[in-house]
Amino acid sequence: MSVDFHTGLGDKLAYACRLLRKAHRSRARVVVTGDAAQLSRLDQLLWTFDAGEFLPHARLRAGEQPPPRLAPTPLWLADQPADAGACDVLVNLGPGGLGDVPLPARTIELVARADDEVAAGRQRWRAHVAAGRSPVNHPQDAA
Repeated sequence: MSVDFHTGLGDKLAYACRLLRKAHRSRARVVVTGDAAQLSRLDQLLWTFDAGEFLPHARLRAGEQPPPRLAPTPLWLADQPADAGACDVLVNLGPGGLGDVPLPARTIELVARADDEVAAGRQRWRAHVAAGRSPVNHPQDAA
């Protein structure tokens, strides 16, 4: 299991769009979690960030279950990541941690440059370490 922190992000949601495009191209099933407002903005951005490409995705609000007809959707934006089912990659936009969610083979934590983001990212790092994981930082100062 790997936990990667992508830190120093100037525009976290634009970075997330590029990251999700890369994951989609590799055919990974991805669940993105974060606060509801961030997920709603990301949902809108995924429709507009690249006019020449569509990233199939669905929004899943807390307590909802994925409709069977959407089961093949490769990218889920979920208030509660466990509601979206198994995935290859879990992306956390923060600010909160993942709690007791079973983690997939790869977890990516995104942390912007703002002071409150950095503080929340540090708390999430400590939570991963306390759970016995060895997170790796990938600074993205130009992102």
